[in-house]
Amino acid sequence: MSIIQEHIQSQIDKSMKKSPWIFHCNAGSCNGCDIELVSVLTPLYDAERLGFRLTGTPRQADIVVVSGPITLQTRDRLRRVLAQVPEPFCVVSLGSCPRSGNVFKGSYAIDGPLEKWTHVDVSVGGCTPKPEAIIAALAKATEILEEKRKEMRK
Repeated sequence: MSIIQEHIQSQIDKSMKKSPWIFHCNAGSCNGCDIELVSVLTPLYDAERLGFRLTGTPRQADIVVVSGPITLQTRDRLRRVLAQVPEPFCVVSLGSCPRSGNVFKGSYAIDGPLEKWTHVDVSVGGCTPKPEAIIAALAKATEILEEKRKEMRK
């Protein structure tokens, strides 16, 4: 690689580290966690100042945030979404439902937990999780994402 290419690549790496894009996937949640994720992006908590941006397509995402207990109807959609996300990426489990099914556990319509269908990098507990915990989880996911990028370059 030439010096110019190395410089350009280092600038790209630096900018990507500071601006992870988030794709939110609702896998059957009650919308409690979804509302808290949106509140993280509002001016009160303003996660966008930390570089986090919500994207409308998984093809641009660095971090996939999954809420809900993984229903039979959403399972295949979730798998298709995760297949579209470019490597490397992180998966964040938002709330108690993707981790355990919470109050929906044992229902005929539930096919979770999320770990059954994909690797989970960061898990945020709670029903509903606090915005501060969500921001901390996104920051942790950013660190993990950077490590994954370094591993890919080797």
